[in-house]
Amino acid sequence: MRNSIRTLILALVFAPGIILAQNNYLTLSGKITEKNSDSLVVRSSKFTKKIRLNENGVFSDTLKVEKGYYNLFDGKEQTSVYLENGFDLNVTINTKRFDETVHYTGEGADPNNYLAQKSLLVEEVFNDTVLFIQGKGDFDKQLKKIDDAFEISLSKIEKADPEFIAKQHEEKEQFIKYVSGSYEDIKYLREELVKGKKSPLFIGYENYNGSKVSLQDLRGKYIYIDVWATWCGPCKAEIPYLKEVEKQYHDKKIVFVSISVDYAKDHDKWKTMVKEKELSGIQLLADNNFASSFVQEYRINGIPRFILIDQDGNIVSADAPRPSSDSLRKLLNSLKL
Repeated sequence: MRNSIRTLILALVFAPGIILAQNNYLTLSGKITEKNSDSLVVRSSKFTKKIRLNENGVFSDTLKVEKGYYNLFDGKEQTSVYLENGFDLNVTINTKRFDETVHYTGEGADPNNYLAQKSLLVEEVFNDTVLFIQGKGDFDKQLKKIDDAFEISLSKIEKADPEFIAKQHEEKEQFIKYVSGSYEDIKYLREELVKGKKSPLFIGYENYNGSKVSLQDLRGKYIYIDVWATWCGPCKAEIPYLKEVEKQYHDKKIVFVSISVDYAKDHDKWKTMVKEKELSGIQLLADNNFASSFVQEYRINGIPRFILIDQDGNIVSADAPRPSSDSLRKLLNSLKL
């Protein structure tokens, strides 16, 4: 009888139906050293789950998810994670060196350790102060090394969904293309859009008040231009600082112009945000979002972007400091406005 019961239990445990049930969720556990919050939040655009940490930063929970990419947020910083049901994933993080210490073990570790390494590689590229100002030959050699580093990291993934691998290869190619394009844009800014050169023009941009404004209409004063959009988080983060700068220099020989590159379909959204956030200065809408000739001639591929032009329409800085930077006030004060 005892053997019969044992056989029945084994049959139930290893029955296909039971295995499928186990694959309907994932287990996420780990430890956050020097925790910033009492919980870890797993989130995407359609999913949010808060997991409580004990006093030592240890946590464990089960989640039912749609296969895909999520963020782990510890109250201060976050990291990208790939989840699918069936994973038994353990993560350890020390918040004193957050990105450098993210490490995974267990089922699902391989793709997620790649994502952690990818984040470090991307950060390293944009922290490289020499990469974008060296000669083309040296840049191409360095870009090849960056490409190889991504390939080496991808080759170490032994267990992952083929779709994940394919997507990461695609994203790697897009990133390499972006870095190459950024080099060309920075080179153009450095060599063509130099201080003292005539600024590209915009003509007949829609003003929030209903009029049409061209750059030439603003001659006679320095012009500080903020290129932004309603959907851009970093742009909106600069708004309070921009208001402070406008207030500080309101009686000086400088005019503040904000140019939105929102699409035509978001015209009303632009007008609403200008009103609700009480945006000051001259509020304009570009005639063709990022395809506007002014935006293209300034090689604006990412926002926010700030430009400073003198009273004669000449470039002072094609990539001026942000309002949140103390260097902007130093630059403006140097002009003796």
